[in-house]
Amino acid sequence: MTTTATSTSTSTATATATATRRPRDLLRPALRLDAVVTGANGAAYLAAAPLLTGLLGIPPGVLRGLGGFLLVFAAGVALVGARRPVPLGAVEAVVGANVLWVAGSVAAVATDRFDLTAAGTAWALLQAAVVAGFAALQLTALRTR
Repeated sequence: MTTTATSTSTSTATATATATRRPRDLLRPALRLDAVVTGANGAAYLAAAPLLTGLLGIPPGVLRGLGGFLLVFAAGVALVGARRPVPLGAVEAVVGANVLWVAGSVAAVATDRFDLTAAGTAWALLQAAVVAGFAALQLTALRTR
């Protein structure tokens, strides 16, 4: 009976410790996820710009430029997430850049900056929502440090 009580107590203590550490532990995975998704998006823009132009309504040169930028940004985010300890000032810069991307995406839709198709409009807004989610997750994890 004592073993069961001790085991249960230890399990509860471990679960509580894990739960209280969780937001802090999300910072590195949030940065990694951001880097992977951003890098995949950038690679797609570079590799498939002529195909995506018709689908999204964004000129191929713009897509290639965005693709190159996103690949560089993704590499930077991956480097920030790989550092030990994670440099908090660099995370703040990543969050700021993500917020700017969200604002730019919404502004591109709102101002008819490009001749976006319906799919292009939906993609820009979906992308803005995903990047806003990354920023919120990163900011939440940053505030718990």
